[in-house]
Amino acid sequence: MEKSSVPSMVWLTPPGRGAVATLLVEGVGARAVVEGVFRAKDGRGLAARPNDRLVYGHVVNRAREETRKAEGDEREGRPEGHEEVIVRCRGEDSVEVHCHGGHAASAMIEGLLVARGCRQVDWREWAGTHHEDPIAAAARRALAEARTRRTAAILLDQYYGALRRAFDAIEGQLQRGKTSAALSEIDTLLGRAPLGRHLVRPWRVAVAGPVNVGKSTLVNAVLGYTRAITHPTPGTTRDVLTATTAVGGWPVELLDTAGLRAGGDPIERAGVEEARRRLGEADLVVLVFDRSRPFTAEEQRFVHQRPSALVVHNKSDLTPDPGERPPGLATCALRGEGVEAVLQAVASRLVPDPPPPGAAVPFAEGHVERLCGLRDRASS
Repeated sequence: MEKSSVPSMVWLTPPGRGAVATLLVEGVGARAVVEGVFRAKDGRGLAARPNDRLVYGHVVNRAREETRKAEGDEREGRPEGHEEVIVRCRGEDSVEVHCHGGHAASAMIEGLLVARGCRQVDWREWAGTHHEDPIAAAARRALAEARTRRTAAILLDQYYGALRRAFDAIEGQLQRGKTSAALSEIDTLLGRAPLGRHLVRPWRVAVAGPVNVGKSTLVNAVLGYTRAITHPTPGTTRDVLTATTAVGGWPVELLDTAGLRAGGDPIERAGVEEARRRLGEADLVVLVFDRSRPFTAEEQRFVHQRPSALVVHNKSDLTPDPGERPPGLATCALRGEGVEAVLQAVASRLVPDPPPPGAAVPFAEGHVERLCGLRDRASS
């Protein structure tokens, strides 16, 4: 792909404290630009060095160095304004700079290169211009936000062409008049779209139910650490607490909501209203009840209002109430009993039919729009 006439620089590693950060300088004269701020340990310049050789040295703030010399500063060791780096010239117009991953080092190097005319480029923009296939470019950007190995593996399949090949196959089927086969493939891909939308955005799973049934204890058991405060006093949770985890390899944001009941003080009533609002936004609701207490008419209304909810009957270590109650999973969240079954059920509800390895999965709204357009073509 044609390089820019103005050298650009892009961080190929994420910002933050880390062992090593990698900066790419790219464009006409990139090697010369880097050489203007780099001093190799062996004293040789970059111009005559072969490509793909690692060169150790320092990025030097020459202005600061001249000031130090003018002030007669002859301190031993690495002077202020020097950063140890390793440089690799990929070509005349492409140079990698590997430096310490901290903010101070990267900011200093950025400033020196900008002063020499480099243009800062966001890595998303850079990725978009380095792929002829827009699907591969989008997958590369999405991979940086993947939160689990399972979602990253699906995005890698799209990066390596799974979705592109599916689109090409559908186009070919339509051109040959095989509309039934095309429609079948389109429907399969559209069925995977809900999964695709969550490859970089966690599913929201709200844990709800009456007060003092063990919702927060169940959330803590799922997370494996204490995120929510538990106490026998009804109404302890008065706000919606959130925590991100993985369930079955899928990223999930757990919402621990206030106990659903009428009355209470104004703060508790506000918490209940917020809980009801968040339940309406959730991808899945887990309704928790106390198995040792009678199942009330109010609790039955909760189930009727959320027919797709996953029902959990907690406190299985206590003597169960003999009355009738809806089917559900039995747990003792305090002891961790039955929690694994809850996790399996949540994963199955969120992704009932996981795609096989290498399958095409639309992961952006543009992909869904294109599939809908193809379906209209096939149906016309």
